[in-house]
Amino acid sequence: MQKYLDLDVDARLWFRIDWWNIFFVFLLSSIGLLGIFSATYRHETPISPLFIKQAAGVFIGWLLYLAFFCINRKALVWWGSTLYLVTVALLLFTLVRGSVGMGAQRWISLGFFKFQPSELAKLFFPAMFIRLLDFGATVMVRKGRLLLCLAFLCISVFLIMKQPDLGTALIVLFAGIVLLWVAGLGKRMFIGGVLLSLATAPIAWRYLKPYQKQRVTVFLGGGSKIKERYQIEQSRIAVGSGGCCGKGYLRGTQSRLKFLPENHTDFIFAVLCEEFGFLGSIVVVALFLLLFLQSLRRISALSDRLLQLLALGMVLPTIFSACINMAMVLGLVPIVGIPLPFVTYGLTHLFIDFASMGWYNNIVARGPWIS
Repeated sequence: MQKYLDLDVDARLWFRIDWWNIFFVFLLSSIGLLGIFSATYRHETPISPLFIKQAAGVFIGWLLYLAFFCINRKALVWWGSTLYLVTVALLLFTLVRGSVGMGAQRWISLGFFKFQPSELAKLFFPAMFIRLLDFGATVMVRKGRLLLCLAFLCISVFLIMKQPDLGTALIVLFAGIVLLWVAGLGKRMFIGGVLLSLATAPIAWRYLKPYQKQRVTVFLGGGSKIKERYQIEQSRIAVGSGGCCGKGYLRGTQSRLKFLPENHTDFIFAVLCEEFGFLGSIVVVALFLLLFLQSLRRISALSDRLLQLLALGMVLPTIFSACINMAMVLGLVPIVGIPLPFVTYGLTHLFIDFASMGWYNNIVARGPWIS
């Protein structure tokens, strides 16, 4: 067991670390703290308990980043693939004895802290994925292992959707599909999957929860502005009222006067748009874009295909979450419960964000690289 607990720290890593990744994560988490401070600010209690909790979460997050960067890569894959199986068991447990909140049974309560096992699937599925792959095997064996990976992916997505947590299920599904595509599952399988999805869409619609159907209806223009459409209408007002340069920090009326629900969680991007305007929102978008492009640049420099897939699996959930959350706030996609990475209030997804970036940096800093 000792080999599975080793640290892998070398002074030469100082020159190989993706410092841009650390810089972008630092800026995004700092912007998140600014946004949460503003969204929860009250004259009687300027520093809210939610802000203090998030600030402590960011500090712990950096410790997780460091831990996942320092642990031996092989150990991380071994533990990650093992913990993925534990995650599946926790997802089953959540459906039976999970904590209920806002109409969903997604959390496991530890008394002082609640966490979502579904978030763990985003972190640990890539480890299970590459542990099952074997590019040196025959074509038939490789295809069989990819189908096994697909089966694990479908199990995760199904259990997460049963909670129900459509947002996280979509993130896990999209990231898994990209990994399968890059690994070479084949066009026929994907075309067949798309055709099957289209054919079963009417059946899937029947099994959606009423509030999920309502969100789709609202996206298509239905619902009352003072009832079903209230959330997205207030979000659009907040975004539009920010103008070019914003109303100024702590001066966002939609947020401060509580017109905008969920202003410190899924709709915190609307708070940033209102207070910092179009220019501020472009800064946030640019940071995520630069984070993704820099990650792809470093991943493409790796010479080991399995490590490329693992590193890509660490980055994809963050990028998909950012894109869907910001599009949701702007009304470009239906509302789903997806947080803005490093920015939205909440500890479970915050810890996973930091851990995944630390794991990514662990991979790209150690190579091997294309000569």
